[in-house]
Amino acid sequence: MVAFALAALFLLAFGISTRKDRRRFRNAVLFGLTFITFSLALLLQVTRLPGWAGPIVLLLAFGLPALGILALGVFLIANGVTMVRREGRRPANLLSMLAGLGIFGMIALPAVVGRLGSPLADGLIAAVILIVAYVSFIFMCFLGYAFLYGRIKVRGDVDFVVVLGAGLTGGDRVPPLLASRLRKGQEIYEAQLARGARPPVLLPSGGKGSDEKVPEARAMADWLIARGVPAGHVMLEDRSRTTEENMLFSREIMTAADPGYRCVMVTNNFHAFRAAMMARKAGVNGQVLGSPTARYFWPSATLREFVAVFWEHRAVNLSICGLLAAAVALGAATY
Repeated sequence: MVAFALAALFLLAFGISTRKDRRRFRNAVLFGLTFITFSLALLLQVTRLPGWAGPIVLLLAFGLPALGILALGVFLIANGVTMVRREGRRPANLLSMLAGLGIFGMIALPAVVGRLGSPLADGLIAAVILIVAYVSFIFMCFLGYAFLYGRIKVRGDVDFVVVLGAGLTGGDRVPPLLASRLRKGQEIYEAQLARGARPPVLLPSGGKGSDEKVPEARAMADWLIARGVPAGHVMLEDRSRTTEENMLFSREIMTAADPGYRCVMVTNNFHAFRAAMMARKAGVNGQVLGSPTARYFWPSATLREFVAVFWEHRAVNLSICGLLAAAVALGAATY
């Protein structure tokens, strides 16, 4: 019962935290802790189940995850091959393949190093396993909560629909990734009109890159106007060069127009949760919605987002990894 009580406490903390602000990363950690403690509480009840039910629960708890890890490794390697074939051999496109190879490497590592019979090697392996387990836990927290955050719907009236920019092709053309964001922004705009609300301002956000002929915001606005959005309902933010500047400069425009504004920001689905954390940091009053992304592109893009989030919280994450390694070293020295 103690484990169930602990799970209930984590669930309560998760509910309070998300109600206060959905855009915090601690929500993801609390969500993961709730799941872990509740699963542990269920496992502790195995001895009280009928004889035939216990093995089934254990299979579900340990067998399926083990098979799932193997399947995930195969999927990530296959996805990495697809990414290289379609997007080129840039380091960012190799993430899913490297992650898949890393999974099989971690499976093989204990068996290979264990043959050495060295206490030092065993200690190093134990430290690596603990650190990988921690990073995996944080990743699952990120993935699970990002999925939940992606289910957010627009409620009530909004004054602005901000569409975050991305690179143009040919210097002035909107690529498919950016067109997906613009379609989502236009859908929100039209949904607001359909419910009888005041037409929100569509605010494309993006400056001019060194290889671009026009600012991204200008190309995005032209795309929207060509598809029926009145020019008077479109306002440009054409100075930003990064996502952080998208947030800051868009906030300046919205605050100047209406200090009590309420907005929705649009990016691609893999980027929505991290963009929401950035929006909170920048003081933007609004949530972030995601638009669809090509399936083959999603795994690598999601891994990039996780790496960025992990590094943004590096002070905490690296400290915990260091403490885990130190704990193993202390244990080995004591032993």
